[in-house]
Amino acid sequence: MTDHQLYQALKELTGKAGKKVSVKSVCSKLGLNRSNYYDYFKRPESEQSRRHRELTAKIKKIHEDSKEIYGAPKITRKLRREGEAVSQKKVANIMRENGWKAHYSKPWTKTTKNCDFSSELENVLNREFNPEAPNRIWCTDITYIWTLDDGFVYLTSIMDLFSRRIVAWTLSKTMTASEVLKCLETAKKRRYMDEALVIHSDRGSQYVSKRYKELTSQMKTSYSDKGNPWDNACIEAFHALIKREWLNKHTIRNYEHATALVFEYIDGIYNSWRMHSHCDYYSPMEFEQRYLTQSAA
Repeated sequence: MTDHQLYQALKELTGKAGKKVSVKSVCSKLGLNRSNYYDYFKRPESEQSRRHRELTAKIKKIHEDSKEIYGAPKITRKLRREGEAVSQKKVANIMRENGWKAHYSKPWTKTTKNCDFSSELENVLNREFNPEAPNRIWCTDITYIWTLDDGFVYLTSIMDLFSRRIVAWTLSKTMTASEVLKCLETAKKRRYMDEALVIHSDRGSQYVSKRYKELTSQMKTSYSDKGNPWDNACIEAFHALIKREWLNKHTIRNYEHATALVFEYIDGIYNSWRMHSHCDYYSPMEFEQRYLTQSAA
């Protein structure tokens, strides 16, 4: 704790306590010089102290506005974009002084699904996770969310690998192929594909169904290799992220509550303003918009 923080805390303590706690007694217990305490508030604030105080206030606001999702790297990036010349080490030190950190919760362990291990299912993606433009490669997966009243509910998401944007999602009470198809139909309506599109998934039964193949007949389907989750790492990482940054902070009551939380995170936080390291610390939507602006120039 800095001298500024210590003296401010002491002032607040003695001010709230009134005559019951004196500056003299508190300074004595803490081993502080009482004259230094009074001198501190008499002398003008130094430039260094003012800078530290103002920077601390800005860091606190960014941290709170991010719903405590951002740690020092993302807060540093945001401060620099606002014109602050500050190092990540300085931001990290201030956060440590105040007990601020990015709050994560451990995600649920993924449960296995019925899979098709046929050699006919080709891995077209082959871990090429960085296409040069939107709507070149999508990936999709299903994850589980626990609720108190309805047990497990199932989140199906489709991600555009260019920007890591979630282009469509559905939440269902059953893990059926129809929900995967509903998500895919929504994604196709929202996006306009000028070139052939690769869509990658695992080998779950939902992704090898006849109707899924019909809906992806104009696409190139790609499947993870047998027993290799790294082939679909980006969407897997997103599902871990939504749990540790958001869902696991809440006691989720039921399907309706889960739907509201997923909507708030994906549409209100992740796609729209949450910084993503893959996107040069812009949000997925901002990253796509920058690409479109640069392409039109």
